Amino acid sequence: MTGRLGIVAGGGRLPQRLIESCRAAGRDVFVLALEGAAEPEIVRGVPHAWCRMGAAVTGLSLLRENNVTELVLAGSVRRPSLATLRPDWRAAKLFARIGYRSLGDDGLLSAIVSEFEKEGFRVIGPDQLLNGVLAGTGPLGAVQPNPQSEADIERGLHIARAIGALDIGQAVIVQQGLVLGVEAIEGTDELLRRCAALRREGPGGVLVKVEKPGQERRADRPTIGPFTVALAAEAGLAGIAVEAGATIVLDWDEVIGAADLAGLFVVGVRYSWP
Repeated sequence: MTGRLGIVAGGGRLPQRLIESCRAAGRDVFVLALEGAAEPEIVRGVPHAWCRMGAAVTGLSLLRENNVTELVLAGSVRRPSLATLRPDWRAAKLFARIGYRSLGDDGLLSAIVSEFEKEGFRVIGPDQLLNGVLAGTGPLGAVQPNPQSEADIERGLHIARAIGALDIGQAVIVQQGLVLGVEAIEGTDELLRRCAALRREGPGGVLVKVEKPGQERRADRPTIGPFTVALAAEAGLAGIAVEAGATIVLDWDEVIGAADLAGLFVVGVRYSWP
């Protein structure tokens, strides 16, 4: 029998969608909400506890005390410096072993997943709990990319592959063949805001978002939602291209409706990593 599910919750809509899905399925859930990341409203009426990110001993104890056997990591977290993180002895031991400062986000998340598994938890991905959330191939809405956008998507895929292989980020914005920006520690939302000021005259650019080669899929799948579409529209983009079969699309109907209303395309594309 499947045991109690623990949701380690960061920011954004994903933790809320997981909680709603568990409620609908009658799944017993406990939320470990990360201070400074998770939104307070998501845990109202749900068994939960708050924990700061550097308090590994407290977090593990809370999960065990609440009989959690399976874990899902969900939501965005801005990576803090070690000084801000204030790791306890358990977290400090892990970070010293893996080299916190030298690892990219995926390397760090992979190490954290491995540590949870060593502690006896079964770690699963959000897509294993939310049916039909991964983007398929082709347009999601009524708008389709034109030849210029298709060329920008192709260039964006190659750039995204390069930065992903270096564990830098998942996304890039390309306009008329020019790279306006690549995602780093700031995340996709800030990338879109930053590139709004860099937009050139003529056809709008494209946000291309893919998973990193060899990425730990249970911890950090590329994700878009209605807010991504809103920011892309504000940045004057022509559309969004995401990796089919790898990218979580939250609130499909809202994404499609917002994209169609703004005249943006959202398209799933296949890319074979060598």
